[in-house]
Amino acid sequence: MNKRNTSLKVMICDDTAEYGIRIASKLNENNIYAYTRRNEEQIILDSIAKDSPDVVISDLTLKDTDAAEIMRKVNAGDIRSPQFIIISDFANSFIERQLIENGASYTLSKPFAPEDLLGIIKLVAVKKYSDECDDAELLVTNLIRHIGVPAHIKGYRYIRTAILECAANHSYLESITKQLYPHIAHIYQTTPERVERAIRHAIEMAWNRNDRQAISEFFGCSVQNFPSRPTNSEFIALASDKLAMHMKRVSSNFRNIVDIDGMNTISVSVNSLY
Repeated sequence: MNKRNTSLKVMICDDTAEYGIRIASKLNENNIYAYTRRNEEQIILDSIAKDSPDVVISDLTLKDTDAAEIMRKVNAGDIRSPQFIIISDFANSFIERQLIENGASYTLSKPFAPEDLLGIIKLVAVKKYSDECDDAELLVTNLIRHIGVPAHIKGYRYIRTAILECAANHSYLESITKQLYPHIAHIYQTTPERVERAIRHAIEMAWNRNDRQAISEFFGCSVQNFPSRPTNSEFIALASDKLAMHMKRVSSNFRNIVDIDGMNTISVSVNSLY
């Protein structure tokens, strides 16, 4: 049984069974301590001051206020400020910008999958991204966020899974259409054609939202390599290679550390982390 990560505390600003309690239960199942509070301003502020959560998950609009007002009061007060994840019923770039300016670490549009929220929580909780991070899912979440793939679209989940699978098993890169897409389709109970289209759409959105030079530099390529957006295969190959190289470097840092009592060599692999 995995030991609960009691160092990470998440507050959900909703105590209803159909939403807040359900999300809290899912997070607790994944070894993150999560609890709920009623979505009322004073109750939320009191809990932030008393319980010192690392992450606060809140809807954009609350019973008697809104998330931006909560963040403004937290920032103005003499209390430890948590990382805020704000959830809205729709995607709006203006509102998203306002929330980020007021202190939100991440904005997420409904609907979303619980595993997407889990990855975002882990990401925002790590305020300074470590070059020695050995959490494959956290690394991929950070990569996708950096590139600019929106978390609320289906392609986000498909790309994340594709990168993790290819980093762990390079044979998928040799047969993306015949092996990788069907594999992902089986996981998410959809069709390979829909997986391909959703991934292509996600890459197009990231390409159109971000600077081409920045994306090329992130992958360590010349901008001339990408006269147009990367294909699905190019994007997945570059991202999975970046992940695998990082994991290999981190693993090599541990590989020759010897346990004095048991004389055991410590090693880390991508497969053990996914």
